[in-house]
Amino acid sequence: MKGENIFRRKDGRWEARYVKGEDPTGKLLYGFCYGKTYNEAKSKASALRASTGGAYSRHSAYKEHRFAYYCDEWLKSCRPRLKESTCCRYGTALENHIKPGLGGFFPHEITAETAGAFTSALLKEGLAPKTVKDILIVLRLALRFSAQQLPGGLNEPEIVYPREPKKEARVLSLEEQTRLISYLAKDLDCCRFGILLAMFTGLRIGELCALRWENISLRERTVRVASTMQRLKNEGEGGRTRVAIGSPKSDLSARTIPLSDSAASLCRYMAVGDRSAYILTGTRDYIEPRTLQYRLKKYTAACGLEDVHFHTLRHTFATRCIEVGFELKSLSEILGHATTAITMERYVHSSMNLKRENISKLKAVGL
Repeated sequence: MKGENIFRRKDGRWEARYVKGEDPTGKLLYGFCYGKTYNEAKSKASALRASTGGAYSRHSAYKEHRFAYYCDEWLKSCRPRLKESTCCRYGTALENHIKPGLGGFFPHEITAETAGAFTSALLKEGLAPKTVKDILIVLRLALRFSAQQLPGGLNEPEIVYPREPKKEARVLSLEEQTRLISYLAKDLDCCRFGILLAMFTGLRIGELCALRWENISLRERTVRVASTMQRLKNEGEGGRTRVAIGSPKSDLSARTIPLSDSAASLCRYMAVGDRSAYILTGTRDYIEPRTLQYRLKKYTAACGLEDVHFHTLRHTFATRCIEVGFELKSLSEILGHATTAITMERYVHSSMNLKRENISKLKAVGL
């Protein structure tokens, strides 16, 4: 009969279909049974429903959906108000870690113990503590969304972030810095010029790749950071990625940086007539971040420098600024940070010479 999900097959048997539950994504799962007659198939289906506690209802308490469903709904709700890159980052954490590990639970089943076991599993996989912390932040946001959707709410479980070992960032010494600058300037082209400009301004790699000549004012001697470039994952295309140019990392990352005398002279020397041209190519074709990172690796290897990544140049710029007595608030704004605390904790590394200079000041007080 219509609505009972019972029908006659081509082989003459009757087939009855019944709902037996959901998969981790909230999709209904069906069971099947067969009989020589309509009544036999119906009787078997009724018996199987009874053996599992009666007819399945996705509207019973805590059984509307599994956690995976709420993860997907939360991400959908994020899209209109968050940057595409942020949504991609959230989506990766959900698909690669959270849904496989916790998606099959009902939200109320995710306790402090469950979250702790999930954290331990991620660390055992070899993920860095910082990566695990980022995943747990996404988990917490998805759980809060789940609580808002459930009629009785949800007690948010305590989530303990793993401790991140403090790692000393690589900073070029003055000798290494001079060596790299000399190497790049010796056979100067657009790409080498861009790397030098980053050393003189602290630009992030994505900001440099998206920088056009229209963002540089030779009259005002400034660089305006208005865009960033990054490679994002395309949804539903088997993990394929694409290059995207969008707004900077945060509102404070959109900034104007004054140029030093050396940087201004370099820009005047390399300026091209097409204001729409990318500075790394001198044309309207761009170089993406991973290509630039590869070229920097090639350049640093050629002049005998090891373990240098593009962010090393940013660390080095911030450290040099502190060494010459830069005012911290100004440096924080030049780097595009939300607070001066971020600048001090993440990017500023005092050299041994500066430490000795400061220690020598104790002589004035008899120490």
